[in-house]
Amino acid sequence: MSILTMQEVSYTYQSRYQKVQALSRVTCTFEPGNFYAIVGHSGSGKTTLLSMLAGLDSPTEGEVMIDGKPLSEFGEERHCRENVSVIYQSFNLFPALTILENVMYPMRIVRKSAAQAKVRAKELLSDVGLSDVSPKKRPAMLSGGQQQRVAIARALASESKIILADEPTGNLDSESGRLIVDLLRRLVDERGYCVIVVTHDMDIASQADKVYRMKDGVLDQDW
Repeated sequence: MSILTMQEVSYTYQSRYQKVQALSRVTCTFEPGNFYAIVGHSGSGKTTLLSMLAGLDSPTEGEVMIDGKPLSEFGEERHCRENVSVIYQSFNLFPALTILENVMYPMRIVRKSAAQAKVRAKELLSDVGLSDVSPKKRPAMLSGGQQQRVAIARALASESKIILADEPTGNLDSESGRLIVDLLRRLVDERGYCVIVVTHDMDIASQADKVYRMKDGVLDQDW
């Protein structure tokens, strides 16, 4: 299973009017079978860090590595496809597709047959507790908690073992949020996933095996 690391990673936003250092010499390691929480105030750099881990942005300095190989060599697009899945606060489901089709989508991208993808998607929806919801429903017909479960099922469909979650409970009520965190925790404990959650919610952080604190682009590993 993959080990994701950052080595002396810095990232600077450059606009016409200003330069902002979002990350400053960040070094950390994320291993299988662990639940990580990255906490910090808005603007602390935690979402930028998650983007680096996902291969959605490239460091200004330093390296993000997967199993000891720089993403610049492995390929960011391949990394996004094979190694990591991202779950967002706003769910990011395809509104015109059914929930079954949303979960099938990653499998269809890698050319798995429609029949195989359909069977697997139904299994995954059941795994995340949606077996009693019609797979023909569109996302807008579901509650926020149910939509986030669909998003998790879609992440699992990619078969990557690293899940990156950006404020996954931010749009949910407290009970739905607790159920989502419990689900992510089980993926770590029962299936050996590496789950990395960006959050400002200390209730989520209390469930983590390791908590990192971001402040002004600097990562505190001893918090």
